[in-house]
Amino acid sequence: MKFSPALADPADLPSEEQSSDDTRTVDCPTGTFDYDFATGRFAWSDQMYSIHGYERGEIVPTLELGLAHFDPSERERARELWDQLIIDAGPLAGYHTVVDTRGHRHQVLTVADRMMQDGEVVGIRGFLTDITASVHEDSHRRANEAVARSAETRSVIEQAKGILMALQTLTADQAFLALSNHSQHSHHKVKDLAQQLVAATGDHVALAALAAVICTEHSGP
Repeated sequence: MKFSPALADPADLPSEEQSSDDTRTVDCPTGTFDYDFATGRFAWSDQMYSIHGYERGEIVPTLELGLAHFDPSERERARELWDQLIIDAGPLAGYHTVVDTRGHRHQVLTVADRMMQDGEVVGIRGFLTDITASVHEDSHRRANEAVARSAETRSVIEQAKGILMALQTLTADQAFLALSNHSQHSHHKVKDLAQQLVAATGDHVALAALAAVICTEHSGP
């Protein structure tokens, strides 16, 4: 998989209004990060700084800084995943808890893969999607089964969009359009496709294959 050299900040992109399942999405901010092997430096998008509680220019992003914002119980596993990504072929995906500078906890989905240039691995690029709003909705809706199903659908669709954005180098709108188009042609609901993607996060081969099918089949002109 090849990434484009420049990636738009998802925070600057308009979000879709409604899915083909007539389910509105919730706000799930998505930040991007690049790690350049040659320079050993990280580049964060504005949204990435914001999720961690910083303003651009306030700090210099590093691996140690990022790990320090993970819940203490998750730091060792996060470092293991990072080392695995550098050594083995990606993509990798996982759920984590990020604690920002104000002590607020964010439930996030991280998807990352290695960047290729002229057949060589030159770095790592990933997306971090803050799904806290969706998780909170999951808590509120327990008293109402119908609301629960709706919130769960929104949450899984946002997670699936984040996966496609990372693996196929798409904007938020493009990722949702790919899900919608494949839904129409495969006669599967967007929610069901999203659930398949999220369920495949433990198998990077299956995850990459499914993402490629969703984004290339029936893509149109």
